[in-house]
Amino acid sequence: MAKSVITLGEIMMRLSVPANGRFTQATTFQAVYGGSEANVSVALSNFGIPAGHVTRLPSNDLGKSVVQHLRKYNVNTDHIVFGDERLGLYFLENGSMQRPPRIIYDRFHSAFSFIKPGQIDWNAVMNDASWFHWTGITPAISQGAADVCKEAIEAANKHGVTVSGDINYRRNLWQYGKDARDIMPSLIRGTHYMIAGISDIENCLGIKGNDYASVCKEVINKNPQIKNISFTHRDTISASHNKIHGVLFDGSTLLSSKEYDLTHIVDRVGAGDAFMAGLIYGWLKRYDDQKTLEFASASCALKHSIEGDVNLATVEEVETLIKGENTGKLLR
Repeated sequence: MAKSVITLGEIMMRLSVPANGRFTQATTFQAVYGGSEANVSVALSNFGIPAGHVTRLPSNDLGKSVVQHLRKYNVNTDHIVFGDERLGLYFLENGSMQRPPRIIYDRFHSAFSFIKPGQIDWNAVMNDASWFHWTGITPAISQGAADVCKEAIEAANKHGVTVSGDINYRRNLWQYGKDARDIMPSLIRGTHYMIAGISDIENCLGIKGNDYASVCKEVINKNPQIKNISFTHRDTISASHNKIHGVLFDGSTLLSSKEYDLTHIVDRVGAGDAFMAGLIYGWLKRYDDQKTLEFASASCALKHSIEGDVNLATVEEVETLIKGENTGKLLR
């Protein structure tokens, strides 16, 4: 049986204003489930890669619904734990043209924020894992979540499991008395593949600079276990029209992918997770870095055409986009 990619993180209910309405116009909301790390697992499962997600959920019907959501996409849920608290929420107002999208979070005192070391049997999890993925969102939620994230990374390294991290610094989440620079360096030291922009690196590691390659080189010099660092560059013309491409620093060279002109965006939430899933897929398939970056960037581009948090594009669709074939054509 093939080993799995394991992700750790909070899952929330997303409540979206239908179409392009404002919050003040809403009389109903569309409900889906999502979370950055779980989005990666769902995308990988959709690509045919065995995947599992670890989280803590409330012991109620909403918690059960999250499990059903993951199982719908063949994501393993065996190591999910439950508690007495609530499910986190976030509300989305889709932007259009020059009006930007907006998100309101309601996630304090969620079941995941009360996760503690010892609640997950990480040795059992990692025995069946080939890859572990975390993001900077998790250690920002609570001290317990930060401790569990470190516990997971240490277990992954002990078991020889490859670790990836999307640093994803979010200033407003760090509310429990610790700064990112207190927590993130020790987590990054156990990570092999990293997604981070210049501002993420400065806020989490204190490394400053204006040149991406130079900043990444300093990060790798101080953390030699890191194989490469990547991120997506986004040129925002309007809420409905962006241009994106991926970049990757391999330790000596800065690689760039094809640029995608996204003129009628359906939903950009989860695009970075689609990029991350594409990177993991490429590396698991032993693609070279350039081919991996192209696959990840095309995966990210396709996510903008799909409503909801998760990327439901297939490997065939991603590869077709990379080749520039059948783009937007009616397929019968």
